[in-house]
Amino acid sequence: MGSVRDARAVVTGGAAGIGAALARRLAAEGARVAVNDLDEAGARAVAAEIGGVALPGDASDAVPAARAALGGIDLFCANAGLATGGGPETPDDEWSAAWDVNVMAHVRAARELVPEWLERGGGRFVATVSAAGLLSMVAAAPYAVTKHAALAFAEWLSLTYRHRGISVHAVCPQGVRTDMLRATGAAGDLVLAPGAIEPEQVADAVLAGIAEDRFLILPHPEVAGYSALRATDPDRWLSGMNKLQRTLEEGRD
Repeated sequence: MGSVRDARAVVTGGAAGIGAALARRLAAEGARVAVNDLDEAGARAVAAEIGGVALPGDASDAVPAARAALGGIDLFCANAGLATGGGPETPDDEWSAAWDVNVMAHVRAARELVPEWLERGGGRFVATVSAAGLLSMVAAAPYAVTKHAALAFAEWLSLTYRHRGISVHAVCPQGVRTDMLRATGAAGDLVLAPGAIEPEQVADAVLAGIAEDRFLILPHPEVAGYSALRATDPDRWLSGMNKLQRTLEEGRD
């Protein structure tokens, strides 16, 4: 059974939303928490509230800064993300930014952390992926594609290192009542808002998943059924998603 008590933990994107809820819950469970975010004031406010350490700045720089502040890292929550919308017409720089934040920030963190964790025989990596990584998302190709890649990277870490003491978790919620959801516009209102949950419910699910050492953490349990349908009857699943797409287009007319 996994425990976070006395763990030296890092949460990227920790100034608000799921990240802030994770930071608060980890601290309440006895972890020492470093809060990373580009929002310096937000990171400092959450860190002060929980008795943690603020690490303002880019998520890619969080590991060395946290290691210096905490004396090491036992738990890394790769939570920062970009919800980039659009399709192939989306400019290359926006695709690149989504890839950098949603995927490469995880890769860079693992590059720094895995050698240290292998040397001492343990560590825990929590990737906030989104149900879009298991399924997809209408009107948001960069988001859906990069979240699929984030899930694939988390799976690769787990299958490669679980026998050497490294635990990996992929957190895949659907709608969560955050600024990111509000920024998704009509697509988010149609697909995500009706079943949206609070960030604190995601944090509860993450701590439960850690306690049970589960790779896949589904704050919306129904996502398991959608994923199973996608795998076993892809044409039926794609027809259902296309129906959402058509509903979205009709709403724009």
